[in-house]
Amino acid sequence: MSEHLRTGEVAEAAGVNAQTLRYYERRGLLPEPGRSPGGHRLYDERAVTVLRVIKAAQRLGFTLDEVAELLETGRHRHGRPVPGLQQRAAAKLAEVEEKIADLSTIRDALLAAVDAGCDDLTVCASSTCCPIPFTDLAEENRHAGPCC
Repeated sequence: MSEHLRTGEVAEAAGVNAQTLRYYERRGLLPEPGRSPGGHRLYDERAVTVLRVIKAAQRLGFTLDEVAELLETGRHRHGRPVPGLQQRAAAKLAEVEEKIADLSTIRDALLAAVDAGCDDLTVCASSTCCPIPFTDLAEENRHAGPCC
């Protein structure tokens, strides 16, 4: 790569499109680049690294606001104490663990619905053996009989 990269070169190297690059710039995730005499944006190679970091953090579940805070923290480590990557990663891990638990509960309910042969939500909701959790809401409509 050359010393200065144009928008398309940075976007391609980082695996994003030019609109994403400009959006991140507007959001303050990337510093505003210098300009060529012709007015083209000129980025240094660090921009590619920052873009890759942003995309990796998003894949790990961080929002763009959280990524912005992490990048800002990295830029200003001196001064007032701010939570760094370790603390934020631990918090994100706790969120992920909670989501996994929720998804496991949903998976179990759906597997039970498939195993029970549920084919009609209205009929199933009024059946006493329906495994889907909304059956409690239809308690007054319950009747004994074959499942779903």
